[in-house]
Amino acid sequence: MSTIKLIVGLANPGERYALTRHNAGEWFVNLLTQHDTWRLESSLSSRVIKQMGPPPLLLAIPTTYMNLSGQAVQAISHYYKISPEEILIAHDEIDLPVGTIRLKQEGGHGGHNGLRSIIQHLGTSSFWRLRIGVGRPEQASQVEHYVLNAPSKEERALIDASLQRAEDIVSLLLQGQFQPAMNFLHT
Repeated sequence: MSTIKLIVGLANPGERYALTRHNAGEWFVNLLTQHDTWRLESSLSSRVIKQMGPPPLLLAIPTTYMNLSGQAVQAISHYYKISPEEILIAHDEIDLPVGTIRLKQEGGHGGHNGLRSIIQHLGTSSFWRLRIGVGRPEQASQVEHYVLNAPSKEERALIDASLQRAEDIVSLLLQGQFQPAMNFLHT
């Protein structure tokens, strides 16, 4: 039975992007840090925290831009010998309404450049995804502008509530209890 050993929060680096919808994955991982200190691992292109558990868990936020996230995820997974099935990628999802959160394994990238890069670098899409609903703009041409801007105060409150709910399933994921975790989030 596979369990989650690595949780990666996708984000763009820097203050300019910290509060943007595209950084929702980082917001989730920051909830899990238990006030630990991030350590910059330049060779892995990431900030990491090793939580000793039990069971042990590695948290990471790539220091690359979103479209290069796969480089960091590949470096971490190879260095720590973590298979794709043991990785959870937390990311913003425009195909879900604001405040909705879903867990799934495999699938395509759906136009998300971070996922596209990870699939390309790992050579598979068999990793787990925590899809954090940030909503969609009215026009497809506005997607980039939309995800690279901050949500409204009301939207951020809904997203934060969904992240708190997702925090409750982490212990299930560390035990390989994926179906109960999905049941909890999806109902």
